[in-house]
Amino acid sequence: MASQFGAMDTRQRRNSVLVRPNAAKRHLQQQQQRANVADKKVAAPNYFGAEAFLVLACLTVSLLILPLVLPPLPPPQSLLLLLPVCLLILLMVLAFMPTDVRSMATSYL
Repeated sequence: MASQFGAMDTRQRRNSVLVRPNAAKRHLQQQQQRANVADKKVAAPNYFGAEAFLVLACLTVSLLILPLVLPPLPPPQSLLLLLPVCLLILLMVLAFMPTDVRSMATSYL
């Protein structure tokens, strides 16, 4: 009988050592994950902080009021007006320029 109880005791010990701590660890990890997810869900609606909102509000007010308060600027020189036109022409040429697909380094060719 002692051998039967001894064998049963070792089985119970193995089961208690192997199953219970792992289950407890898993349970604690799941609780921590749930808590982390709950914390993230609470913090998600606050995308902008109070400081960022204040900066954006001041920038908006300054863009609305400063043009009314400051005197008008003199017109720029005519050569300076050609700069955005030249940039636009350059971008149009680059956009419609054909490319040689064979010379491009891609893995699927």
